[in-house]
Amino acid sequence: MTDASPAGPLARDVARRRTFAIISHPDAGKTTLTEKLLLFGGAILLAGTVKARKSARHATSDWMEVEKQRGISVTSSVMQFEYADHVINLLDTPGHEDFSEDTYRVLTAVDAAVMVIDAAKGVEAQTIKLLEVCRLRNTPIITFVNKLDREVREPLALLEEIESVLGIDCAPVTWPLGMGKRFRGVFDLLGNRLLRFTAGEERVSTETELIEGIDNPRLDALFPEEIGALRHDVDLIRSASPPFDLPTFLAGAQTPVFFGSGINNFGVQEILQALIDWAPPPQPRDGTARSVEPAEAPFTGFVFKIQANMDPRHRDRIAFFRVCSGRYAPGMKVRHLRLSREMKLANALTFMANERVASEDAVAGDIIGIHNHGQLQIGDTLTEGEVLAFKGIPYFAPELFRVARPRDPFKAKPLAKGLQELGEEGAIQVFASSHTNTLLLGAVGPLQFEIVAQRLASEYKVDAIYENANIATARWLAFPDDVTRRNFEREQAAALATDVDGNPVFLATNRYNLQVTTERWPKVGFHATREHGQRLVQG
Repeated sequence: MTDASPAGPLARDVARRRTFAIISHPDAGKTTLTEKLLLFGGAILLAGTVKARKSARHATSDWMEVEKQRGISVTSSVMQFEYADHVINLLDTPGHEDFSEDTYRVLTAVDAAVMVIDAAKGVEAQTIKLLEVCRLRNTPIITFVNKLDREVREPLALLEEIESVLGIDCAPVTWPLGMGKRFRGVFDLLGNRLLRFTAGEERVSTETELIEGIDNPRLDALFPEEIGALRHDVDLIRSASPPFDLPTFLAGAQTPVFFGSGINNFGVQEILQALIDWAPPPQPRDGTARSVEPAEAPFTGFVFKIQANMDPRHRDRIAFFRVCSGRYAPGMKVRHLRLSREMKLANALTFMANERVASEDAVAGDIIGIHNHGQLQIGDTLTEGEVLAFKGIPYFAPELFRVARPRDPFKAKPLAKGLQELGEEGAIQVFASSHTNTLLLGAVGPLQFEIVAQRLASEYKVDAIYENANIATARWLAFPDDVTRRNFEREQAAALATDVDGNPVFLATNRYNLQVTTERWPKVGFHATREHGQRLVQG
């Protein structure tokens, strides 16, 4: 199972991997672009548009019933396909801002990102947040300015906004000719040619007309009204804008910018090619004890997501696992470091949205699904024995709270089980009140409560009542010693709870209450975040 030389089969297979996420503000066209990348990658033959909600066709990556009804992504999908002798691992992230935590987790598992910008709206709030998370890891970002088939903002103004608001240098790679009904195509600045636009939604056309050279007389004949503005813009960009620089891009400081129309398949192939040509293969990972190289023989990786009930018929729970080094083989034994015990990886899966096939082989960069009966949690590291801990993404203190009670008192156990599983999955944060023994739900945004209520009803057959809780925020607690802990628990009994990992939590009724308590107990740590799987032990 090991490779003899650094340039052996393992290193070659790792070099073929490209693992990336698509990030955007809701409605910028992220799910459509995801689907069109699959179309160009040959993974699907026909695109079902997200808008066709009344028909049986929905976006391939939106597999949860709720998503089909609403036309939004609230989970993260993983899709693997081959393109141009490379293995592409595409992670689609939730498009709704209320599910930002799920997106943060996904961004820990990728080596690059494609940022989708709505050309009519420019840089939006969720894009700013997501880019900040990419910044923490210096993730290289490719930008796709979408919806040029509509009336949109001037391209130069969009570039200026991306640079000033997101603080990243732009290097245009293509440049649009017209917009809306007069959108004629894009000029490839590196290849010095025009790619002529043709509309077409469902299938891939290989007949894009190419016109060589910015001074080609054919451009004057075809586009007499628009060509002057294009030549002016191209001249301006070439003289004033820094050209694309691969090392600067890989450092996360410059983004190549492509223009197109995802719904019309236009500009999509250029994004795929850029991922293969420029995006990095799997990179070394911080394993706390040391840096782990992707082509190392020993198998390592971490869980970044848990999804319950992907197959409603089997009530299954899948742990999404990013391979960081080595090679997965069916039936291999690994060490579960948090539980300090051995486990067998019998039937790992690879994904195509909700289509799942048994994985026979996986290397660094690949995402595999591990059947999980509660033993795996977000942030867990698996190795072949070495003690490592891959750095996770934190839980954030929720700002919204509800008390959950079953409508039927005899459904208390299924409610508790459902919430425990959804809490471990990260769909919502669940706290058990130490004082009243009630279950509290904590969320970043209100849509999370709606989705959890729908999932509890459909997947766990529990009809619950959700009431507003008189809580403003939560803080994870860390105590210097047992005496302080016991004294604090005695005084603050009514405000204490535990999270899904058993960590103590202080529930503040308002900001003043939090301030007074932190001042009264200066030795106690009040934490607004915690790492996944982290136990806030005393000492």
